Amino acid sequence: MAFKVLLVYPNLRGMNMLPPAIGLLSAVLKQSGFTVKLFDTTYYERLGDDHAEADSDQMKVQKLMARPFKMPQEISLKTSNVFEDFKNEVAAFDPNLIALSATEDMFLLGVKLIKSLGANRPLTILGGVFATFAPKLALTYPEIDIVCKGEGEYALKTLCERLSKGQNYDDVSNLWLKKPDGTIKVNPTHMVDMNENPLIDMSIFEEARFYRPMGGRVWRMFPVETFRGCPYQCAFCNSPAQMKMYQQEEGKSYLRRKRFDNLRRELLFYKNEMKAEYLYFWADTFFSWKPGEFEEFAEMYRDIGLPFWCQTRIETVTYEKFRLLKEIGCARISFGIEHGNDKFRKEVVKRPVTNETMINNFKIVNEVGIPYSVNNIMGFPYETYELALDTIELNRNIDATDRNAYAFTPFAGTPLRAICNTLGFTKETDIVHSIFVNGTIMDMPQFSKEEINGLLRTFNMYVKFPKSRWPDIKRAESNTPAGNKIYHELKDEFVARFWNQESQNFEEAAQEKTTGPR
Repeated sequence: MAFKVLLVYPNLRGMNMLPPAIGLLSAVLKQSGFTVKLFDTTYYERLGDDHAEADSDQMKVQKLMARPFKMPQEISLKTSNVFEDFKNEVAAFDPNLIALSATEDMFLLGVKLIKSLGANRPLTILGGVFATFAPKLALTYPEIDIVCKGEGEYALKTLCERLSKGQNYDDVSNLWLKKPDGTIKVNPTHMVDMNENPLIDMSIFEEARFYRPMGGRVWRMFPVETFRGCPYQCAFCNSPAQMKMYQQEEGKSYLRRKRFDNLRRELLFYKNEMKAEYLYFWADTFFSWKPGEFEEFAEMYRDIGLPFWCQTRIETVTYEKFRLLKEIGCARISFGIEHGNDKFRKEVVKRPVTNETMINNFKIVNEVGIPYSVNNIMGFPYETYELALDTIELNRNIDATDRNAYAFTPFAGTPLRAICNTLGFTKETDIVHSIFVNGTIMDMPQFSKEEINGLLRTFNMYVKFPKSRWPDIKRAESNTPAGNKIYHELKDEFVARFWNQESQNFEEAAQEKTTGPR
């Protein structure tokens, strides 16, 4: 009788970039002869009281961070009870193992799903970023039996092989196990060889998962892995801790690239088999190439010919590289600004790049003509309202296609989480909830929760409207009847001035209606 694994992916509606790690794990398990199914909560209308009807994409539209879009007919919301559906799925499939993959903000939803099964549930393993950086905390939850710390391809396959044969599995690398006496068995962490991985299993996903909004249009889009790891040290990100973990445990750099022959095979699969319209290069920093590698990639990609989106650091911009990037099909790029104050960004955020460099390099991107978005963060520890205004000022000097502003989130494993714990804003045992549902969790004496959320919702108004309108925008920060009234009036004006249905970005629409910030 086949050994069966139910992959579980708790997720908010609208967080709809297809999760490549899930498809990869399914492919690895099926390659070894195991039977696999997926339970994915992405397109449920409601996820219980904690998440209500949260839709991250629509929240971006409401906050003027993304143009309105219409989802295709392939996507329809599920109105049934997610917990009842999950119990029915488990009863029908009867898995030998449940493999839960969750980010920190989705972990508690995953726990609720497992808890709904009652005492006679299957053995459950947790994987993902949260499992990697808070394994002990995850194992304090009775619903979690095993944690996978680090990459899961080998660990999950080996665990299933041992379980299917009735063999002991407490020595499997990357696994932390809860013993009957309450102690935890810790095994060493090892990296996998990316180039031994099979193609992602796309059959496990619903058709809706293949579509994603971008620039006011919905595309059939697929993620392509190029690198694992990131060479930078941003304090709000867990990549520095990941690099340090593998360096300490294996004496190796976590940063590595997929071989070009494997990359080409994957690209052709998406183009020819999956009928992709658009690709997303899934890497923390696209320009992590060694000298000469990007040019080799560009030559290989010319035969693919699909538009693509990637994200990289503004420091990596040169005219020659970005001209070639556009030439081979780059249709959009994402950059992180994070903060607009040079000193704060260097000392707290650990991003030692100057505003001058950013402004000059963004001009190069504009000259090349690739549309791009910039990401900003508000509500860092030590930040003040006045420092946050520096972020707005910097954005007013950058001709980006669109802009996002998110609440700082102190995820486990990030350097700033340790600082938040020390300052008393978070505790070691706290689980961060979704910022899309509740806004910032930070409530600091010098920068209150209400101030942070108010700036977040009016961010693009401050950036795009002339400064003569700032007093009105200031009133719109307040989540009161009077504040909401002026907010909606300004929002309607913003949409009318900066967006239209013929344009894929509000900058194009704005050219005829405004001359920009004053």
